[in-house]
Amino acid sequence: MNAPGFAAAPRRLEQLPFSHSFAALPPAFYTRLQPKPLPAPYLVCASPAAAALIGLDPAEFATEEFVATFAGNRILSASQPLAAVYSGHQFGVWAGQLGDGRAILLGEVAADAPGGALEVQLKGAGLTPYSRMGDGRAVLRSSIREYLCSEAMAALGIPTSRALCVVGSDELIMRETPETSAVATRLAPSFIRFGSFEHWYYQGKTAELKILADHVIDRFYPELRADANPYQALLAAVTRSTAHLVAQWQAVGFMHGVLNTDNMSILGITIDYGPFGFMEAFDAGHICNHSDSQGRYAYASQPNIGHWNCYALGQALLPLIGEVDDVHAALAGYATAYQEKIDELLHAKLGLQASMEDDVGLFEAMFKLMQDNHVDFTLFFRRLGELQRENPGADAPLRDLFIDRAGFDAWAGQYRLRLGRENRSDAARRAAMHAVNPKYILRNYLAQIAIDKAQDKDFSEIARLQKVLERPFDDQPEFETYAALPPDWASQLEVSCSS
Repeated sequence: MNAPGFAAAPRRLEQLPFSHSFAALPPAFYTRLQPKPLPAPYLVCASPAAAALIGLDPAEFATEEFVATFAGNRILSASQPLAAVYSGHQFGVWAGQLGDGRAILLGEVAADAPGGALEVQLKGAGLTPYSRMGDGRAVLRSSIREYLCSEAMAALGIPTSRALCVVGSDELIMRETPETSAVATRLAPSFIRFGSFEHWYYQGKTAELKILADHVIDRFYPELRADANPYQALLAAVTRSTAHLVAQWQAVGFMHGVLNTDNMSILGITIDYGPFGFMEAFDAGHICNHSDSQGRYAYASQPNIGHWNCYALGQALLPLIGEVDDVHAALAGYATAYQEKIDELLHAKLGLQASMEDDVGLFEAMFKLMQDNHVDFTLFFRRLGELQRENPGADAPLRDLFIDRAGFDAWAGQYRLRLGRENRSDAARRAAMHAVNPKYILRNYLAQIAIDKAQDKDFSEIARLQKVLERPFDDQPEFETYAALPPDWASQLEVSCSS
């Protein structure tokens, strides 16, 4: 969720105007419960930009009440904590009932967002009836990664949940090794997932399925209510927004890592940051999640997986839509929506104003060259903006990214010819390209440096990195090292589903 800030006078915590539309659903949709207190909590980081979305005064960050509230140790009088039930397909296999195994929803706060409010959710707040074999906690490592990436994605203009803060504790919990625990506070218009609908479909409970669909339509897609088949229209809208979201991921080299149906938002926003990664040395088959042994969620597979997940949602909505053909008609828009969006984004990334017949060939040749040379994804597009149409001699910073210099020269020649078919100055094209090709992304090694320091109670690097990532498209000379090629040791980093 990357809506503009909510225009309201800054509020104190106790003044947050909570509402509870999800809690107004029947009790079968959730379990009311209290968070489990976090021992001796301390503030790790907090986002003024996220606080502004709900009109919260950042001065509250410094109070004991803020830390206690978002550790789950203190319950605001207006909140109604609950954990939601859902199900889902995990790595393509039906996993049955899942649910908020460590997330607790406090309620919704008025905001400039779809539905007019943002849900406030604690992640890592303790056991729930849906925890299965888990302990209900999150570790500091993964909480910092989610915090940084949520805010970085918003700055990139990609629809996403937001992160208000992370509260840590010296309490140890076991993953592969003992790690300290944390609670991350997330904001989103809704955390309803594809798997929320699958839950009721696979139980054969059409009445509950309809209640949920009506809730989503009335709150987030009210314009669909007048449609002849509002449930088909809902599927079509979600299919389209999902296709657009995946195209935006591909355009910045973002890999989600765990595109299970229970991690797919009904609003087409990025949620549930786990073993994510941003592409560095380009490899279309790159797998960012060490737990994904079959490569189901590799970079190049994300568009097809997005489509597969929409089919799973379509199956779940079939009892409401009525006819299989109507489900297929709604899903048919995915390929077109994705292709149109990625085409638009690639033209912008290459500084091309018009779409011409042979552009696809230019794009395909570019990605093949990047693949063959394992060129850094972000640096390539950023430096491409510096290319001068009439001066190949100035190509060195870009050309040096390639082992096959002759191959680059040949492609650059074709690119220059294509640029020559449009009347645009180098300066204008550079400005346009730099506005869409980030200089700064959340590289895994940058996150790891911040995590390592945080584990020693030094949170300065989180704040510094967040400051850099808030302006991903700007030249920030004082932070030039954050835009450099990753060090050799970065290639040894692994991220997995363990968090």
